[in-house]
Amino acid sequence: QTNEYNDIDERHRQKMIEFETTNIAVADLEKYHSALDKALLRYHGMKIADINKIIRELWTLTYKGEDITNIELASNQDAGSRAARSYNYRVVMTKGSTPLDMRGRCSAGQRVLASIVIKLALAETFCLNCGVMCLDEPTTNLDYANKRGLAIALAQIIATRAAQANFQLVVITHDEEFVAMMKNELTAHTGFDMPERYFQVSREEGSDGKHYSKIHAIDWDEL
Repeated sequence: QTNEYNDIDERHRQKMIEFETTNIAVADLEKYHSALDKALLRYHGMKIADINKIIRELWTLTYKGEDITNIELASNQDAGSRAARSYNYRVVMTKGSTPLDMRGRCSAGQRVLASIVIKLALAETFCLNCGVMCLDEPTTNLDYANKRGLAIALAQIIATRAAQANFQLVVITHDEEFVAMMKNELTAHTGFDMPERYFQVSREEGSDGKHYSKIHAIDWDEL
């Protein structure tokens, strides 16, 4: 005689409890997953709206042409399971009342300005606790009017975030005219003073015939 069926009723009861408990847990996880998924989608939409609001403000402030009314980020969700969800982003410009993809339809200067504006908007949205921004040759391909518009926008950002302890803007440029524009805008319209000096990096030949980079701290009055 085998003991295989000893206490079979109790063992069956225990397994049924495990089965039902597992089903309840799975159903709860599905609810939590669905709620989290909806919350993430809502958060994503809110952040895109925040970014586009800042982009509109900066674009209006910086772009001096009349052909592009506004630019914004648009996102598309890839088809697929929720676990494999991903987003594709593109820049859309508005000409009059017509939205068009900006890619392939704008000049080099417009593309550079749009890139800078979007980067500044992303930094304003996501990097409040890491306030270091670096712009490398931001005036490349910009005409005078748009260069001045960018200087005005950067001056306003500096003045707005000057009270933030960890804020620092690093601009790397060969364009001394642009630097002077920023300085004049800050001094004249925001009441914020530039640092006492700026740093100039130059390439000089040493006594051994080799070239070395040198950094000089220069007073603004010498600009």
